[in-house]
Amino acid sequence: MALRTPGRVPLLLLGLLTTGLAHLPLPASTPRGFWALPENLTVVQGATAELRCGVSAPGSAVQWAKDGLLLGPDPRIPSFPRYRLEGDPDRGEFHLHIEACDLSDDAEYECQVGRSETGPELVSPRVILTILVPPKVLQLTPEAGSTVTWVAGQEYVVSCVSGDAKPAPDITFIQTLLLPQGGQTISDISANVNVGSQEKLFTTEATARVTPQSSDNGKLLVCEGSSPALDTPIRVSVTMNVLFPPGPPVIEWPGLDEGHVRAGQSLELLCVSRGGNPPATLQWLKNGQPMSTAWGTEHAEAVARSMLVMIVRPEDHGARLSCEAHNSVSTGIQERGVTLQVTFPPSAITILGSASQSENKNVTLSCITKSSRPRVLLRWWLGWRQLLPTEDMVMDGLHGGHISMSNLTFLVRREDNGLTLTCEAFSEAFTKETFKKSLILNVKYPAQKLWIEGPPEGQRLRAGTRVRLVCLAIGGNPDPSLTWFKDSRAVTEPRPPQEPRRVQLGSLEKSGSTFSRELVLITGPSDNQAKFTCKAGQLSASTQLVVQSSLFRLILEVPPTNVTILANASALRPGDALNLTCVSVSSNPPVNLSWDKEGERLESVAIPPRSAPFKGSAAARSVLLRMSSRDHGHRVTCRAHSTELRETMSAFYRLNVLYPPEFLGEQVLVVTAVEQGEALLPVSVSANPAPEAFNWTFRGYRLSPAGGPRHRILSGGALQLWNVTRADDGLYQLHCQNSEGTAEALVRLDVHYAPTIRVLQDPTEVNIGGSVDIVCTVDANPILPGMFNWERLGEEEEDHSLDDMEKMSKGSTGRLRIRHAKLDQAGAYQCIVDNGVAPPARGLVRLVVRFAPQVEHPTPLTKVAAAGDSTSSATLHCRARGVPNIVFTWTKNGVALDLQDPRYTEHTYHQGMVHSSLLTIANVSAAQDYALFTCTATNPLGSDRTNIQLVSISRPDPPTGLKVMSKTPYSVGLEWKPGFDGGLPQRFQIRYEALGTPGFLYMDVLPPQATTFTLTGLQPSTRYRVWLLASNALGDSGLMDKGSQISVTTPGLDQPSGEPDYQLPTEQPTRPSRLPLMPVLFAVGGLLLLSNISCVGGFLWQRRLRRLAEGISEKTEVSESTPNCPPYLYPGRSEEDRVRNEYEDSQWTGGQDTQSSMVSTTDVEPYYHSMKDFSPQLPPTLEEVSYPRGLTHLEEDMAFPGHLYDEVERLNAPSGAWGPLYDEVPMGLCDPCWPEETYEDTRGIYDQVAGDFDPMETDSLPFELRGHLV
Repeated sequence: MALRTPGRVPLLLLGLLTTGLAHLPLPASTPRGFWALPENLTVVQGATAELRCGVSAPGSAVQWAKDGLLLGPDPRIPSFPRYRLEGDPDRGEFHLHIEACDLSDDAEYECQVGRSETGPELVSPRVILTILVPPKVLQLTPEAGSTVTWVAGQEYVVSCVSGDAKPAPDITFIQTLLLPQGGQTISDISANVNVGSQEKLFTTEATARVTPQSSDNGKLLVCEGSSPALDTPIRVSVTMNVLFPPGPPVIEWPGLDEGHVRAGQSLELLCVSRGGNPPATLQWLKNGQPMSTAWGTEHAEAVARSMLVMIVRPEDHGARLSCEAHNSVSTGIQERGVTLQVTFPPSAITILGSASQSENKNVTLSCITKSSRPRVLLRWWLGWRQLLPTEDMVMDGLHGGHISMSNLTFLVRREDNGLTLTCEAFSEAFTKETFKKSLILNVKYPAQKLWIEGPPEGQRLRAGTRVRLVCLAIGGNPDPSLTWFKDSRAVTEPRPPQEPRRVQLGSLEKSGSTFSRELVLITGPSDNQAKFTCKAGQLSASTQLVVQSSLFRLILEVPPTNVTILANASALRPGDALNLTCVSVSSNPPVNLSWDKEGERLESVAIPPRSAPFKGSAAARSVLLRMSSRDHGHRVTCRAHSTELRETMSAFYRLNVLYPPEFLGEQVLVVTAVEQGEALLPVSVSANPAPEAFNWTFRGYRLSPAGGPRHRILSGGALQLWNVTRADDGLYQLHCQNSEGTAEALVRLDVHYAPTIRVLQDPTEVNIGGSVDIVCTVDANPILPGMFNWERLGEEEEDHSLDDMEKMSKGSTGRLRIRHAKLDQAGAYQCIVDNGVAPPARGLVRLVVRFAPQVEHPTPLTKVAAAGDSTSSATLHCRARGVPNIVFTWTKNGVALDLQDPRYTEHTYHQGMVHSSLLTIANVSAAQDYALFTCTATNPLGSDRTNIQLVSISRPDPPTGLKVMSKTPYSVGLEWKPGFDGGLPQRFQIRYEALGTPGFLYMDVLPPQATTFTLTGLQPSTRYRVWLLASNALGDSGLMDKGSQISVTTPGLDQPSGEPDYQLPTEQPTRPSRLPLMPVLFAVGGLLLLSNISCVGGFLWQRRLRRLAEGISEKTEVSESTPNCPPYLYPGRSEEDRVRNEYEDSQWTGGQDTQSSMVSTTDVEPYYHSMKDFSPQLPPTLEEVSYPRGLTHLEEDMAFPGHLYDEVERLNAPSGAWGPLYDEVPMGLCDPCWPEETYEDTRGIYDQVAGDFDPMETDSLPFELRGHLV
């Protein structure tokens, strides 16, 4: 009902409209009714629908109703933007036109005509507008577009669900190869229609049971949804991958005779299996054992092939070759096999028995073949002649074959020697092949003749002569072996290679039927009258060896054949007696014997001779020796000399003296090494036998002979150390031992190492004027006399000379002696020790010179100004130097200050030898606090004091020390020292006059706090008198002080300039002759301007007074919000905190004149902006011009020569009240740049200068500036 409520408004409008129409005249002849009635209509969602309504009721209101809801007579139907009435109302056409129909338009409609005077209301029959909603999507399970893998013959369930539709779509399943071609429709389908996501919408869920076959592999399973709302059905599909087993394998045999093969043949068999998804997996088996698992697949034809390649062997006879095919869905293995029938010849033929026999003897042989299939026959051949076998046999062999054997016996003769005896195997199965086994017949028979060729018999030969004997023989099989004998012993060459080769026995040589063997010998004593025989013999199987021999005899002249030395003892020790006997066994003729030891002839005794071998002469001689250890290894030589033969034979006896170890004179007793390096402790020892062990001991501990992490004992006993440390320094004991005794030695290892400072007293303190030694003690090796050196550390510009100090050293301690210590000797010193072993040692020590306090005395009386209004505060600074630390005490007018008073706060700071005390007085009262404060600095060595006067704010003191720094014809450079500023920011003004020219000229110093300035606009060769005025808000300093005035004469144009190099050039006038008129012109211009600016003066006067009062009150406020920033950027900062932070970073600077200790913006750093880009046009002003000085800066808009203030940008800031004390304070967070919000317009830089006021009008000043004079 809520949806129909708005429809009542059109009904009211319709009633009013029909009431009005009832008063209109209507033709009485017009009938009321429908000439066109609406009809039921069906459209697809999104299409356009039109319900027709023709009415014959002029003047009546016509409207449509949707499910009872009136749409109104307005043709635009505002409530339904897609609805409108179409047609000509004058003709009674009120057709309902609906654009882009959707489900909300699915309803009952009727056309209504309002009542009128001509008749009641009319209502058409209700018609139904049906909206068809096509399904947008089909959801297939499994997922559409995918490939499903199924096994042939198994049942699978597929579901397909449509999207929202009206009416519910029809779903069918089709199996096809291509879309949109037809295919086979699946009949086993169940479908359910369900309510959709919205009213009037439906979904259809269909389920199909599919049993795929092998023929369905690769086909599409299509879910097709059809609906009256669709022009063409919508389809989704999956691809069926149907798995099915392959077909049986087929073996393609080469040739017609399946299974029959020849051994050695390369057999290639192809196995083929068709069909199957996946294609078949093939493998070859031999007797059930796998042979090959390689196969190939042609997926397009679903064919699997496997090629088996094998070399057939005899053992393959009867083997079964099979090919198996299966895949992942096979229920069993499909197999095809073939059995091999192998033909093979005998692989070898063997002849048993010996083919070597003596002539006229029988030979018996057997011929046996390996297994063959089929069997073979055997036959014998001797040369070209066939022999008949004695016996033939056949036996079963391997692999289904047969073994053949044939026996042969026959008589051999000499002429058969060397003929070939062959056993041949043959068969009809191997017609193209012959199998044979052959051997050579060897018939044995003896040699026919034997003789020796050599020197004539009976010839005399000298020992050492080379003799050649040849033995010859004719005939014989086998070849005769010729053997030489000497006195019935066979002659052989000496086997030990160290013996001289006296006999050379040649090999057996053959030339035709003649055989020979040569014997070459160097004759010796044993060959004297010896008999040499050559024998040749042949073996017979049944007879004795027949030996023939030949004889040869030698007669020689023989020198001593052998010299032998005999000893009575083998083990010799020092002190033993040794008897040596030299024996010459045999010589021809006799020899003489003699003895010597290492070239020294020895006395010997002859011994009666004995009988000699080889029919020669013997000799003997003995010598007696006393042994010592030095004789070990010496040779004692016996020489046998033959005078007739002029030959000498020698023999020596090497003495082997056993003695305990003895250290030699070259034994090293001290070894030097460097720490972390290597050391070798050598051993020079002599002993026989050699030492059995070398034992090293260090500090009572034995070093392991097997070595350790840092030592090793070498084979000769030397001790090697590495990574040597100073702990290894000391004596090493060496113990040597052999079977004869022991010996010991001490070797010192001296380890050098870099120096290390052990004692260095830091700091070393001394009273000023006293004496002290800076002691540096080191641990080092070696200790050298000049290894100590001293350096003084500090800034580069400082004097680092040590000429006034005495350097001493003794042993490991070095001293730097300082006599009459001075303050400038305090600082850091470095002890450097270098003993030649890197690196040198360095030690830092500070020399502290103690002295009594020295308080800074900038002036006899330091002044601090503060307003005595009980609201301001003042800070008194007391700074002193001294060591040790200083204690500060304060007095006021000679009375100790009570620091318990909350108005007094003291902070003490210590930095090195510089100490500072800051006394802050809160709520300064003129009556109580304007007094003389005394600061006393005390330490154990003495005390010092200074006075600080706390006074009221006043006019500044005159500057002092005004002097000329440079001169040019047109300018003068000035410098001065500022005086006490009266407790307020001060500025400076220069007054000058040219002698002979009436009137004074004034020039303001920029920046205001500068202490140097270049006065420009002067004339050459002119004498000037210059005054310097200081002023603050309370007035100026006056002109009475002589230190604030000076006379100066500018140089002429032809005179050299006294201006320094850094002075900027000033602009010279173009016409110097007219320059004296410039002051007059400026005065006239000033008078003209006064009339224009006088009206503004009063206003500016009041504004300056207000700003001045505000600025001074802000100056006295205390704030801690901006530490480390200057007060001119943060005016609320506490004076005490600022000075404390500045002091903590300051460095000591002495000798500065300080006239004021009032902490203000000028004390730390002058507050002015860079004047580089600013050139104020302020001309000199004549004193005679009568106008207030406070209005001088209103002339800023006037045009004056720009060069007048060109020097301003090079001016230096004035030193503060404490001089350079705070010049080196590090920049804080607010220091790197000037904040824009604190920038002050330079054109008003003098707006608040109180010196411009009339001094008679003091009552107009704020109370803080009036002060209370005591």
